[in-house]
Amino acid sequence: MQLSFNRFAKAIARFTGRPVSFGLAMLIIALWLVTGPVFGFSDTWQLVINTGTTVVTFLMVFLIQNTQMRDTEAMQIKLDELIRATEAASNALLDLEELDEATLDRYRETYELLARKSRSNRPD
Repeated sequence: MQLSFNRFAKAIARFTGRPVSFGLAMLIIALWLVTGPVFGFSDTWQLVINTGTTVVTFLMVFLIQNTQMRDTEAMQIKLDELIRATEAASNALLDLEELDEATLDRYRETYELLARKSRSNRPD
């Protein structure tokens, strides 16, 4: 089930990210606008577009979240491998995303200090 949802989410994300999808959305909006006079710009006519866009937006939020989560996890694994494979790198940095905020703040402060020292020591 999880694998098929991931495939589905990936396929939808790819499709909706293409220019043709944007064009299709614009066509739907144009058709809706053209039908306005036919339906007298009624409340039902307005409700159709409001409901349609709300449903699509609601579903897309979950698909986008799934796609971003998978991309972030893949990128994190790649970064972890680079840290692990680099002899001078600290393996303590592996899996930082699992640490609490206070610990992350301490690591960030340490690296910000290293960056400031590095900038002040370099010849301009």
